[in-house]
Amino acid sequence: MSYTYPIDEVHWTKEEIIDVVNFYSMVEKAYETGVGRDDLLMAYTRFKQIVPSKSEEKTLCNTFEKESGYSCYRTIKEAKALGKGDKIKM
Repeated sequence: MSYTYPIDEVHWTKEEIIDVVNFYSMVEKAYETGVGRDDLLMAYTRFKQIVPSKSEEKTLCNTFEKESGYSCYRTIKEAKALGKGDKIKM
């Protein structure tokens, strides 16, 4: 991994930064090895608690996609289409 995660070190607590990084990591895993749908959606729910603004979410996810090539939007969309307990592999 030769990129950085988009985070807000000024406004987020240490715990929130860890939770956002966990969400990005889950998106990465969905592309690289596959990840449990329920785990991914739980991480996304926590991400949305930290980043409730749709525009801020879009900005962060677009930055992440430019850096990594992995799309949060497409990954979450695919996860929501799967059944409970499934594994998502992008």
